[in-house]
Amino acid sequence: MSLGPGLLIAAPRSGSGKTTVVLGLQRALARRGLKVRGVKCGPDYIDPAFHEAATGAPSFNLDSFAMGGPLLGSIASQAAGNADLVIAEGSMGLFDGIRQEIGRTGASADIAALLGWPVILVLDVSGHAQSAAAVALGCARFDPRLTIAGVVLNKVASERHRRLVEDGMARIGLPVLGALMRNADLALPERHLGLVQAGETEELDARLKRLADAVEGAVDLDRLASLARPTQLGSPSDVIPLPPPGQRIALASDQAFSFVYPHVLVGWRKAGAEIVPFSPLADEAPRPDCDACWLPGGYPELHAGRIANASLFIDGLRSFAARQPVHGECGGYMVLGESLEDGDGHAHAMAGLLPVETSYAKRRMHLGYRVADLLHDGVLGSAGARLVGHEFHYASVTRCDTSAEAAFARIADAEGNDLGHAGHRRGLVTGSFFHTIAMR
Repeated sequence: MSLGPGLLIAAPRSGSGKTTVVLGLQRALARRGLKVRGVKCGPDYIDPAFHEAATGAPSFNLDSFAMGGPLLGSIASQAAGNADLVIAEGSMGLFDGIRQEIGRTGASADIAALLGWPVILVLDVSGHAQSAAAVALGCARFDPRLTIAGVVLNKVASERHRRLVEDGMARIGLPVLGALMRNADLALPERHLGLVQAGETEELDARLKRLADAVEGAVDLDRLASLARPTQLGSPSDVIPLPPPGQRIALASDQAFSFVYPHVLVGWRKAGAEIVPFSPLADEAPRPDCDACWLPGGYPELHAGRIANASLFIDGLRSFAARQPVHGECGGYMVLGESLEDGDGHAHAMAGLLPVETSYAKRRMHLGYRVADLLHDGVLGSAGARLVGHEFHYASVTRCDTSAEAAFARIADAEGNDLGHAGHRRGLVTGSFFHTIAMR
């Protein structure tokens, strides 16, 4: 298999405009006839769907903390295989991760170093001019494993502002590949967990076209693409990141349940599993001829009343859970509980399959990697098996069974700090707030 060249689009900090530039580049290059593939560094489960919409091809996550070398190689080979160009998107700042040995921090820099991809910095230059070059120079010198190949300026105020910034970049020898002027119309809509999902974004294709037009008019696409370098892999192997929970998996899939890592679904299919989607919001129940049900995360807190009134879904889920295993992640875990309080403070009865009550009205951000040791045999593995995942939500547990017998796993954060028990188990039903990325 030939492996295409790649670039990592990154920034010194969040909010610099990486996603705007990435989506514009991906669509602009794809409409030139190139086979463009997307990659998202880190545990973000929203951006890959935008990459797929921009390129017409699946996008995957690469995470140096949660994934081992063989899995990283396997996913990278899927992304770069037969591609003309891989446009990867960083998360947060280029070097932002956890305190861990170099190469396992979860930072975007690890992925660029591992795969040999040069980095293009997106610099939000609002509020400074020549000083932007000092920031770029710091990024270029901070990690000797990386090559900073050029910069794209964002939120430029005027042509004079642009010339001043370019003068600073010339002093440090970094090429400016393009400059985007301030334009609020290019921003994509957001909500509490990031961008509004691709499937919910109105006129997404028209938005992507506008982004592509703006980027094509502002960036030297040929020069940028020429900076890409071949994807470097050892001996890529086929790795199943998470064993399928069953041979036929009923997967909740709609605007309330959509946070599934693409590499997990690909792995299940490679292992021979069949995925049978259903929509709780359309009042559909899991197919009774499936042998496992998976409720992923999403935004059930925005649809709590509708879910509570979906009697065919609730009754069918309860009936399914009496015979076959059911697992819920984050939003799915909340729906498996006794009740869910929406943002207005109204409590809605949920499936009642797990001894937990949750609230979106009582908001507190929960964020970070989770290393989980399973406490009982189940669909995700035997007792003692270790999973690595990520937690990002604002909902709070207001009441639950705190006994060890009722818990799903014991968890620690990325630095090994014990966080106690997590999630719940009752009969064939399990759930927790963390999204599983891989087994370790």
